[in-house]
Amino acid sequence: MRYLTDRKRAEGKGASGTGTEHHWSMQVSAVGLALLVPAFVYVFGSALGGTREEVLATFSRPFPAILTALVLVVGMQHFRKGAQMMIEDYARGTARKVAVIAVTALSYTIVATGLYALVKIAL
Repeated sequence: MRYLTDRKRAEGKGASGTGTEHHWSMQVSAVGLALLVPAFVYVFGSALGGTREEVLATFSRPFPAILTALVLVVGMQHFRKGAQMMIEDYARGTARKVAVIAVTALSYTIVATGLYALVKIAL
């Protein structure tokens, strides 16, 4: 005979079993973006309106390049998790699976394209 409390029986039986982890990862990425985006806007704003050589010189320096890469990666991961959460809330069946795969593929494609362009500029 098993002596399990109601709480022990209910543990891990949430909608997906990873709600707390997902919530915390979204909170951490949101705080990270809140710190990164103002610095990125300043760097990007200072390069905006410059000649092609000035813009290339700005983003070939280590700090602007690393900051841009961080904003790109963290921003797209935040987008992917947020869009996936929205899709899981409102879509069902095959449409849900296709939409989650499409959003994931889109976010990774944007990250790969952005990092490739940044590496081409920085090197």
